[in-house]
Amino acid sequence: MAESERKTGSPEEATPPLRQSFMIPKKEINMAPDMGKWKRSQAYADYIGFILTLNEGVKGKKLTCEYKVSEPIVKLVELLNTLDRWIDETPPVNQPSRFGNKAFRTWYAKLDQEAENLVARVIPEHLVEAAPEVALYLKESVGNSTRIDYGTGHEAAFAAFLCCLCKIGVLRVDDQLAIVFKVFNRYLEVMRKLQKTYRMEPAGSQGVWGLDDFQFLPFIWGSSQLIEHPNLEPRHFVDEKVVNENHKDYMFLECILFITEMKTGPFAEHSNQLWNISAVPSWSKVNQGLIRMYKAECLEKFPVIQHFKFGSLLPIQPVTS
Repeated sequence: MAESERKTGSPEEATPPLRQSFMIPKKEINMAPDMGKWKRSQAYADYIGFILTLNEGVKGKKLTCEYKVSEPIVKLVELLNTLDRWIDETPPVNQPSRFGNKAFRTWYAKLDQEAENLVARVIPEHLVEAAPEVALYLKESVGNSTRIDYGTGHEAAFAAFLCCLCKIGVLRVDDQLAIVFKVFNRYLEVMRKLQKTYRMEPAGSQGVWGLDDFQFLPFIWGSSQLIEHPNLEPRHFVDEKVVNENHKDYMFLECILFITEMKTGPFAEHSNQLWNISAVPSWSKVNQGLIRMYKAECLEKFPVIQHFKFGSLLPIQPVTS
């Protein structure tokens, strides 16, 4: 995950010798033809590599299994707890329109102001110059404050935020399970609370043809968790009893539970794509299909990727190797 992965005894030895110049990430994909630049970029290779490494890492493992929790992981959870607390401190306002509560803008303004300080608490002192670059992805990961919407592009920014922390060596190879099960899972909880509290619109939703209004990655990693499960097959996730009994162990079922809380009517109607997936014979087939779908529906779609920002850690430059 980190390029300069060295097993060292003391933190002093782990200090990267090279001086990297960091930068505020910026937009590079301005028109549909620019998508070729993105697919050839180092950023794309690193991003998809990160997603697939974690996919492999969580295979067959429960959310409740034992794993190492390092200090940066604890600090990231604290960061997310702070965002959660700010939601409680910023109640929705009375307004005529049902969706897109304007109190979200107040909440977001606080994050916008504090993001660099929050990130500086997670990273060691010798890397403090990276904070503005890394913090941008955090700010992009919670939704859009103008439109008061949230979608898979915002989720991708959070994955990019974690990927950057790996690239500067804050998160390590042995943090893989904690990255998904502790940090990303906590992020999902905070995003669900934002979506509920401020009635956020789904960004770029394909409605009934999309997988989910808001998320994608927990379905990929969640299906990987279920690979070779002795009893649970894809057909079982549409069974309410199965979901209620197992959602605390599996991210995929946690997502299904949230959908059924938020939507009314038959599952096959409001979540047609997921209903179709329940007919796939094995979780490994589901997992492979979702990875293909993620590339096609999210990473290769201009409306999603036009908002992605590129810096020194996730560069637009073509892959070198």
